[in-house]
Amino acid sequence: MIFKRYIWLIGLWSIFQTALAQDQRLSLSKEAAEHLCELPLKCLQKEYPNKLNQVLAEAEDIGTPQALHPAFYGCFDWHSSVHGHWMLVRLLRAFPDLKHSPAIKDILKQHLTKEHIEGELAYFLRPSEKSFERTYGWAWLLKLDEELFRWEDALAVELRANLHPLTQLVTERFIDFLPRLQYPIRTGEHPNTAFGLSLAYDYALTVGDTILIEMIEKRSRDFFLNDVNCPINWEPGGYDFLSPCLQEADLMSRVLDQDEFKAWLDKFLPQLADKDFKMEYAVVSDRTDGKLVHLDGTNFCRAWSLYAIAAALPEYSHLIALANDHINASVASIADGSYEGEHWLASFAILSMMR
Repeated sequence: MIFKRYIWLIGLWSIFQTALAQDQRLSLSKEAAEHLCELPLKCLQKEYPNKLNQVLAEAEDIGTPQALHPAFYGCFDWHSSVHGHWMLVRLLRAFPDLKHSPAIKDILKQHLTKEHIEGELAYFLRPSEKSFERTYGWAWLLKLDEELFRWEDALAVELRANLHPLTQLVTERFIDFLPRLQYPIRTGEHPNTAFGLSLAYDYALTVGDTILIEMIEKRSRDFFLNDVNCPINWEPGGYDFLSPCLQEADLMSRVLDQDEFKAWLDKFLPQLADKDFKMEYAVVSDRTDGKLVHLDGTNFCRAWSLYAIAAALPEYSHLIALANDHINASVASIADGSYEGEHWLASFAILSMMR
């Protein structure tokens, strides 16, 4: 076990050496991808333990995870299964010759069938489940569809066609829900409005969904344009896996043009302009605790948000090293043998380095 752990650390360290030496953003090596893809491969067909976020209208609504969610039953919960699938497609698109490529394609073909997606759709259409996975799981489902759209492979075309009815429903639910959301949700956990909008916006831009693009741009301005002096010193909360302040900045870096974003950021997080700005990475005290291990996710969220700010505003390039430090703080621990983190954290690591 100790030797296997050592090999994992050596493989993951290969992510960092060049990037840290040149003070540039981290990129994922093929060697590290080989290691990281083992985590979703290990859990996508692992039905138990499982956390069903289910509303029971009657006794007949009860079922096993696989019966209720024939495509996305593994990795402890529905959304983790979805972003586990996203991660594998993302890695295949970047590294087509992964040694695990046959196993990845086999799982994708087994799970994302027309019949299985029809089963998922049936669950979403239950009258009691109109808010199921709103908006966190919705956003990841759109991210999966976006990745299939980008993947130039015949299998991707087939899988995306199978997924389409569910993607369409989720898009419709976003468009229906956003005008009714009176106030944004600023938590550091799943309901965070900025995170859901950010991933959905990526999707909408990629596939050219102008209705969703316009809706997200409008509601982002409604929710966040007048925000000032975000209390980033209050972060992280004990159970956070997102940074409320930086995730909001990540979204606004996308929906505002460069000049408007610079003016907004100067009021929202003025301290980021300081080239000596520092922020301690989040520390996990117990990775066997499913809530406390969330803080590894905070480090990855901070990293992708800091990268986004630096990409939008080159004068903020000093934030890249800070982002690297946050990834470095958590990435070597995501395969520590504790399922509480293993079932989801690799996806966050990949999103921070390959978004």
